[in-house]
Amino acid sequence: MMSGPEDMTFSGPEGKYAWTATVGEKGQIVIPKQAREIFGIRPGDVLLLLGDKDRGIAIPPKSQIDQMHLRMFGGPGQ
Repeated sequence: MMSGPEDMTFSGPEGKYAWTATVGEKGQIVIPKQAREIFGIRPGDVLLLLGDKDRGIAIPPKSQIDQMHLRMFGGPGQ
């Protein structure tokens, strides 16, 4: 699926970004190229999507997935 003409990039303070993405018929989204480059996302990568009914969906950096898992679920035997 190609991103549509309505997909946009917003720049904020240094290091802060916002992008839009269109959801396709199969529920797929295309992560904008700039976002993939900044966050080192490559084809085949597995991403974690976090959801909060009130706050929405977030995709944390791959480097933080293990740390978040430990904070959320504790270590072995906890």
